Amino acid sequence: MIDYSAARAVSMVVQTGSFEKAAEALFVTPSAVSQRVKNLEERLGVVLIARGNPCIATEQGEWLCRHMEHVGMLEHELIRQLPGLRTPEETTQRVTLSIAVNADSLATWFVPALAAFANASQYLLKVAIDDEDHTAEWLEGGRVIAAVTSHAKPLRGCHVTPLGSLRYAATASPEYVERYFPNGVTAKALESAPALTFNQKDSMQLNWVRQAVGKPVRFPTHWLPSSHSFVDASVAGIGWGLNPITLAQDHMKAGRLVELVPGQLLAVPLYWQINRLATQHLTDFTRQVALAARERLAS
Repeated sequence: MIDYSAARAVSMVVQTGSFEKAAEALFVTPSAVSQRVKNLEERLGVVLIARGNPCIATEQGEWLCRHMEHVGMLEHELIRQLPGLRTPEETTQRVTLSIAVNADSLATWFVPALAAFANASQYLLKVAIDDEDHTAEWLEGGRVIAAVTSHAKPLRGCHVTPLGSLRYAATASPEYVERYFPNGVTAKALESAPALTFNQKDSMQLNWVRQAVGKPVRFPTHWLPSSHSFVDASVAGIGWGLNPITLAQDHMKAGRLVELVPGQLLAVPLYWQINRLATQHLTDFTRQVALAARERLAS
């Protein structure tokens, strides 16, 4: 049988990042939390928490944390049906759900879904940011319970909901375009025109270039891991980049940004994948995600 007091201790250490903060949340001493975690690790023969600042879960620890999320959802539903089971401790403790989403979705359309769900439920949310091509890895590794991803095929043990496409335009300031592309966007011109890249996982600029000039091109790039700063940097003339149309459209209308190749858009299809064990408990969450996507993404 699972020692749930120890499993909760592991989950809380991972959630708060320290044994001291976990102890405060669980109303016990740090030594009690440490002993519970140690005993469970010794019993299982694996390390569940990588000690550090902050403390983080190992792969085995992540799976245990996801299990505790499922247990928390089940207890939440049971207490809703049988409120007499509620204890003073359960009145103050709320279940935290871990999800993964790409930065551009969070910056453009996903927050309304978060707000609608959070305001209508007792759940707390822990949002991890990663590239849409890689958020599926968080699901497969047991690190999150749901994710916005570019993977259309259902992951093992998951239910998938198509959301629509987030559309991007390759934009830059008029001065930048005049400087680097006086004769239009060509492969040769791109080789000397600095781009903006979110991080090493970001391949959208490469994909757009192949689409625009028909072949891959090596180009210099600035690294800037922020959706809004991407737009600001484009306006400031630092480089060209693929910006979500919803973020760039006001600047485009005002003439502060122009498309490198008018009408040459890049559409990224997105999907909501959620662990099947959580699906029935989080139907409203999925509904709010689908509703927000329908209102703001291209079909």
